[in-house]
Amino acid sequence: MPQLLEIDDDPAALSPAGFARFAQFITRELGIKMPESKIALVQSRLLRRVRDLKLRSVDQYSKYFFDPAHAEEREHLINAITTNKTDFFREPGHFEYLTGVVLPNFGADSRANRRFKAWSAGSSSGEEAYTIAIVLAEFASQQPGFDFGILGTDISTHVLAKAREGIYHQSLILPVAPELRNKYLMRGKNQSEHLARVVPELRKRVTFHQLNFMDDDYGIREMFDVVFFRNVMIYFERSTQEAVIRKICRNLVPGGYLFAGHSESLASLDVPLRPVRASIYRRVD
Repeated sequence: MPQLLEIDDDPAALSPAGFARFAQFITRELGIKMPESKIALVQSRLLRRVRDLKLRSVDQYSKYFFDPAHAEEREHLINAITTNKTDFFREPGHFEYLTGVVLPNFGADSRANRRFKAWSAGSSSGEEAYTIAIVLAEFASQQPGFDFGILGTDISTHVLAKAREGIYHQSLILPVAPELRNKYLMRGKNQSEHLARVVPELRKRVTFHQLNFMDDDYGIREMFDVVFFRNVMIYFERSTQEAVIRKICRNLVPGGYLFAGHSESLASLDVPLRPVRASIYRRVD
């Protein structure tokens, strides 16, 4: 049983050996780089679990976590460690390119008599996936017969639950243009809560699933026209970046587009993609 919290203990305490064990696990299982400089981040992220379990310190949590009897704790650690930063219409140039280039080309292709599919890889709490849905819904309103579906994936079950709800504080939807906000986001009945929810018609277009980029097989059988894989690679070593992107490309149609974060580069990676614009790539085979 977990030992009760004692006042004299430092709950943030984590020995070098304890951190090294966490770092090895996180890098092996999640692909996330964990240099020694990250020890303070690990301590702060795990303090809530220390308190929830009434343990003395993060160091004691290390022993608790690696006890085979507590295998269910893995999900809690993943939810605590992973960074979940996203916004509506983040890096807006990508959505302008999607609207101005990708979708018109798809609509003009007489061979593309099929559903347009997009994948938000690393979708966090859903803002990116719903932004894509808004853009595609707007295109559909001008293009009779255009149909679309979106997959959002993330490793964190905590943020996936939020994404499925599609409920956001009104301060978070400010990047959405007012006319789109009025069309695709409903204000909550209790105005004092300042909440808004993605309309049901749009939520039906988006499916969310858990996915670990380190898995050999992602279990996805669909092929996608666009993949948004943004601000995820920065947490990986170059070898991991290459391996993950090659796996993602298995589900990207030839000629399909991959959108990376503006601070990320695929230069020197052996992947079947060529740059078409800064942080935008196209599958070449």
